[in-house]
Amino acid sequence: MNIHEYQGKEILSSFGVRVQRGIVAQDPKEAVEAAKKLTEQTGTGWHVIKAQVHAGGRGKGGGVKLAKNLQEVEEISGQIIGMNLVTPQTSAEGKKVHQVLIAEDVYYPGDNEPEEYYMSVLLNRATGRNMIMYSTEGGMDIETVAEETPHLIFNEEIDPSTGLLPFQARRIAFNLGLSGTAFKEMTKFVMSLYEAFTKSDSTLFEINPVLKTSDDKIMAVDAKVTLDDNALFRHKDYAEMRDEREESPVEVEARAVGLNYVDLDGNVGCMVNGAGLAMATMDLIKQAGGEPANFLDVGGTADAKRVEEAFRLILKDEKVKAILVNIFGGIVRCDRVAQGIVDAYKNMGNINVPIIVRLQGTNADIAKELIDNSGLDVYSAVEFQEAADKVQEVLA
Repeated sequence: MNIHEYQGKEILSSFGVRVQRGIVAQDPKEAVEAAKKLTEQTGTGWHVIKAQVHAGGRGKGGGVKLAKNLQEVEEISGQIIGMNLVTPQTSAEGKKVHQVLIAEDVYYPGDNEPEEYYMSVLLNRATGRNMIMYSTEGGMDIETVAEETPHLIFNEEIDPSTGLLPFQARRIAFNLGLSGTAFKEMTKFVMSLYEAFTKSDSTLFEINPVLKTSDDKIMAVDAKVTLDDNALFRHKDYAEMRDEREESPVEVEARAVGLNYVDLDGNVGCMVNGAGLAMATMDLIKQAGGEPANFLDVGGTADAKRVEEAFRLILKDEKVKAILVNIFGGIVRCDRVAQGIVDAYKNMGNINVPIIVRLQGTNADIAKELIDNSGLDVYSAVEFQEAADKVQEVLA
């Protein structure tokens, strides 16, 4: 589950990580009041107005701007709230901005020049260990840094039996070229950041930039946080942070009815039971010359009701030119699934795309007979290759 920057900073702050302070606002008037309050709390004279959407690269799209007085706070907030923000991580239509974060200006003058670093905590799937990835090149796209200057990216892997050790935090601070107060501050920052990552059951913390201020404080200026959905039962307060306005409406609807659905950009809808089979089915569609329009796992109880709900979700996508149903009947009987498909087809009455159904397993022969004798525009298949041939045929 993705959350907004201000929510990520709340989590970080609760574990002792220093963050750029800010107050979220829903409209320009609230933004002005937030700026006044922030000035009282922090003494900041300038304010950073930051669009709150689930996408990176907000500054490139005009979603992050500096306001030097309250009038500019109101004007800039009015420009950002309600806009469709287009960034390298959004679609061409962009994402509508519903709120902004009014943040303190932390690039104030001092004895030293501020410096920006990149830092993220995530799982290294190749080794099965958490790792901290960091770089001196903060404020830039890490993909660009990796491509052009890979030697400036460092990794620190953490042994799960010991957790992050102090010497590793010190090594990170050393590799970033820090010394004195900034070195100690960074060491503390890294230890607290990793504690926040593990205890919040997150799958990603990305801080870009981590800032060394002109007086050697270390703080998170940004926060991209992804929480593990499967652990939200342990964090009821985090679950309430979900902003469904930022998510695909179809995915929200699917979650409400208990279906595992991910929206994709292809032309062949998928309905499968089991995540592994779903991945194989998407490969099958690619090999047949199509592109999967979704990942949809209906689970082990693919009855008529769930099948009908799945069809309705898939058909909300106007790009879908065909639907491939691929069910392995282990616990579930194929003939029951087949009857569910026939009933759903008749109940909906407006399915105008061809459907290829591959049912394999318990009572598959009965299921094929049901499909073939239904009189509906449904093609049955038994083998994987047969299903692939049918996909090619209907897309031709």
